[in-house]
Amino acid sequence: MNKPVRKKAPAGVSYFNQKAMTAPYLFWSAAFIIIPLCMIFYYGLTDRSGAFTLENILAIASPEHAKALWLSILLSIISTLVCLVLAYPLAMILTAKNVSHQSFIVLIFILPMWMNFLLRTLAWQTLLEKTGVINSILSFLHLPSLDIINTPYAIVLGMVYNFLPFMVLPLYNSLTKIDPSVVNAARDLGANGVQTFCRVIFPLSIPGVISGITMVFVPALTTFVISNLLGGSKILLIGNVIEQEFTQASNWHLGSGLSIVLMVFILINMVLTAIFDKKGEGTAL
Repeated sequence: MNKPVRKKAPAGVSYFNQKAMTAPYLFWSAAFIIIPLCMIFYYGLTDRSGAFTLENILAIASPEHAKALWLSILLSIISTLVCLVLAYPLAMILTAKNVSHQSFIVLIFILPMWMNFLLRTLAWQTLLEKTGVINSILSFLHLPSLDIINTPYAIVLGMVYNFLPFMVLPLYNSLTKIDPSVVNAARDLGANGVQTFCRVIFPLSIPGVISGITMVFVPALTTFVISNLLGGSKILLIGNVIEQEFTQASNWHLGSGLSIVLMVFILINMVLTAIFDKKGEGTAL
């Protein structure tokens, strides 16, 4: 019995379909990525008269801007380390659970991300303020009040709460890709729990660690909403300085120049991710 012969579509048709499918993405990239970046670089490298200058970028060295930048880096590093310490055990617990429990617990971590970022931060403002829910409960129990609102501690707490899922998910994804037979082989060869973790599990999860650090450090470094709400606008991070230059001072040139400086840190994180996570093991969910 003769098999039906399938006719191949002309090469030009498939090529046209591929181009048509990529058109919306190309439009989106041009409208919301390429054009805004070009505007940032234009304003950042020119003055009000349109002449080329590096003063907007070098302004990061001024005392007030440098202080805001280093404080942002410090709080971002602390928040990233806290997220890593909290997320790694959670990711290991998720990996050890069976499929049904695993899916439910993963949903619990993803669920807060569906809520508006601003609302989540406002909720913590309500909880931490001097007459808030937490202090009301402490007062009812005749315990000392918790006075951390409008301090760096509150900002770190807000960062950890908002960005913790971005650390858990890459770690979880990386740990689930570790072959259990490799771990069992290490134990069969006499390695204890600490040795197995240090020599097998943690090295194999490095792509997830790097991806998680990148996904937490970058938004923590550039945030301004958390410091505005939980810091009471008393603690200026570099994100707050840039936001004020655009919205209050209407100095787009200086704001863009400081934004270019932050792009350097983002590029460094992208390079580290490319080096340690070449196959995208820590980001592909």
